[in-house]
Amino acid sequence: MYLQTVTWVHHWTPGLFSFRVDRPQSLRFDSGEFVMIGLPAEDGKAIMRAYSIVSPAWEDHLEFFSVKVADGALTSRLQHLKIGDKVLIGRKPTGTLVIDALTPGKHLVMIGTGTGLAPFLSVLRDPATHERFENIIITHTVRQKEELAYSQFLQEEIRNDEIFGELLRDRFTYYPTVTQGEFHTRGRITDRIREGLFRSDIGLTTADRPDSRWMICGSMAFNKDMIEILEGWGMTEGTRSNPGQFVVERAFVG
Repeated sequence: MYLQTVTWVHHWTPGLFSFRVDRPQSLRFDSGEFVMIGLPAEDGKAIMRAYSIVSPAWEDHLEFFSVKVADGALTSRLQHLKIGDKVLIGRKPTGTLVIDALTPGKHLVMIGTGTGLAPFLSVLRDPATHERFENIIITHTVRQKEELAYSQFLQEEIRNDEIFGELLRDRFTYYPTVTQGEFHTRGRITDRIREGLFRSDIGLTTADRPDSRWMICGSMAFNKDMIEILEGWGMTEGTRSNPGQFVVERAFVG
């Protein structure tokens, strides 16, 4: 287990926050993977939970995106992190949301609910992603528009980034949706997909389906719905050892 120092904390809403820690020099991971994190405990029995890494594999820090749960075993303490605090980081990153688990295709569609957005922020900024796919879509679906964390980064900042800005200019679509309140793309993303609204909004047709690859990260119910949709299209779930047309993170819910 690594013991790393918190270097940055940002609170998006009363229920969502992000933080960064120093990256251990010996820690290696693939963009899209998760790692176990926790806090030191007085009794020596630290509570550990799986968190997707927001930062890409080449970054010199580790960033995480978390909910705040008042009675959560870990998040009730984690949400009070300050710069200089210490966080435990596991030594074995893993996960299914990696591009090596997908067969070659033209369009990469990444759909995250809530904090399930986290691994896709990592995948988006991996050069290998852009070598493999011509068109990249990130969909973030939340209850209220205030919960669209990282929206300014995905709408503006990434497009002005000196590394990825030019690369993404005509190849990246950010597609936020909300299920409550007024918003230009309102409703459950699964309903929008079934009704064809999502496809038309992002400029794809049914003819593009065979060349599309999907990454899914959300609640168990959402993951189940998406699996039903994708398998209904004749797609197969992939793994590193047996790549397919879509991957789902089953280790935890976002």
